Amino acid sequence: MNDRTTEAERHKPPGKFALLPCLFMLTGDVESLLRGELPRPWLGGAGLVAFVVLYVLTVFGGLDDRRRRSPVVLGCLGALAAVTYALSVGYGGDWLLCFPLLSLASGIVLRGRGRALGAVVIALASSAGIVAGFRGGVEESLIVSYGTVLSGLVTAAILTLFETVAQLRETREELARGAVERERLRFSRDLHDLLGHTMSVIVVKAEAVRRLAPRDLEAALGQAADIEAVGRQALTEIREAVTGCREGSLTTELDRARSLLDASGIEADVRQSGPPLPPQTAALLGWVIREGVTNVVRHSGAGRCVVEARGETDRVRLEITDDGCGVGSGPAAGAGTGGSGLKGLTERLAAAGGALTTGPDGRRGFRLVAELPVDAESEEDRDT
Repeated sequence: MNDRTTEAERHKPPGKFALLPCLFMLTGDVESLLRGELPRPWLGGAGLVAFVVLYVLTVFGGLDDRRRRSPVVLGCLGALAAVTYALSVGYGGDWLLCFPLLSLASGIVLRGRGRALGAVVIALASSAGIVAGFRGGVEESLIVSYGTVLSGLVTAAILTLFETVAQLRETREELARGAVERERLRFSRDLHDLLGHTMSVIVVKAEAVRRLAPRDLEAALGQAADIEAVGRQALTEIREAVTGCREGSLTTELDRARSLLDASGIEADVRQSGPPLPPQTAALLGWVIREGVTNVVRHSGAGRCVVEARGETDRVRLEITDDGCGVGSGPAAGAGTGGSGLKGLTERLAAAGGALTTGPDGRRGFRLVAELPVDAESEEDRDT
């Protein structure tokens, strides 16, 4: 048996049969009937049987959430009240203990309805006190009234507490499932962005090796060394992404972007200005640079690409433009039919209070603009 099952059973509300032993309070009434101490014992016996049957039906119906407020259950409660008043007024003595049992059944049926339950319990306690006062005096009146109030309110409070605990447990499990889904989505986006960029770098540099090898072996070997370095760095970043602790350096990402563009034969104009950025903001912009530059290399056919990061005291802006054919991954989510990479970036930046916009840059080319607050921290970073 696992811990979750054990905890669920420990906080399981009372079952339908848990409250039936309370009927032993009527043992004195049964003895009086058997000894013939009461007038018209057959009437008392019929009333006792009716009370027990109605009590069982009311308790069973009240513990069933689907039937608790049905007319049948409320009718059984009303009939139980009628039998209680008849037996208590007619016989007195131990029959006054029917009032606490009636209050207990009322607490089961009316729990969660504060005003209605309070009014019913007060009415029952007052009635019990009045009947007991006529039958046995002030002391018995106080005892029966107190027992009537206590049994109804305590029963309702205990059952409500169990139900609240069950709802809190369900809410906690739902929140845990939501956190797992968000973490799974974060990891899938990280892996997509990371591997997409890395594979693009390796493919471009491998093509450069193939082109340079016949005429410039030294340059080809340099590109091959770059492939090895990119592969090793990718392994490190994948491990960090798995553990959820990857924090990219914006300067490093800009250098990688310049290297990738140069290796692809695209003139790179990379600029950075402004104060140093917090790790969370730099990491988010690093993902944007990876995706944007990868799209330029894969799809644009551009001859020149400008990557500019401008930081201010409270906000940073990253802009990537090219002079290609104007075909990127498509507009970002919300602007059209964006690719999965840009859609993932749009979600990331939106969660951190930023925005991502993409679209044509004049007659030719493509533009990607990302804006973030400098203290950006996404929801998934806070969850982690």
